[in-house]
Amino acid sequence: MFGLCVAGSDLALLIAFIMAHYRHLPVAPLFPLLSGFTVAVMPFTGIWKAALDLAVHLEHAVRRFPRYHKYTLGTELRQTAQRLCRLVARANDAKDAARAVALDELVGAVEEMKTLLTLAQEVKAFANFNEFAGAAELTVSLGKQSGGWRRRVRPEASTRRG
Repeated sequence: MFGLCVAGSDLALLIAFIMAHYRHLPVAPLFPLLSGFTVAVMPFTGIWKAALDLAVHLEHAVRRFPRYHKYTLGTELRQTAQRLCRLVARANDAKDAARAVALDELVGAVEEMKTLLTLAQEVKAFANFNEFAGAAELTVSLGKQSGGWRRRVRPEASTRRG
């Protein structure tokens, strides 16, 4: 199964979401919206699915944030989730050394997301604990997958833990 990923575009996340969750609907009418964009077809791997699910989950969760947090912490959460999607796509497309660098950046972005989620929970920005738990679970899954991918690409990364 394949989907569309347009680096740096919210439109890409929308189209990928539609293709992942609403396969029974025709998506041909959406293609005129893509004129002028660079489109890359990428498989829906587990890590891509986790990143996309996290972005969609946070879009819904941030809508229910109090106004004080919605436009500050909520914006950072949404942007970081979108950045994670772009980093997964970039690491998927990159070759050798560039892939290792992209994966290092991806692992760092996942850690940043964990920090932002913890902060949001501490300031009680989430409407309920289940919203936080869902985002945390997706982030942990993304962290495990990105860390494993990085160790496979760069074996010396696992020896630095010691």
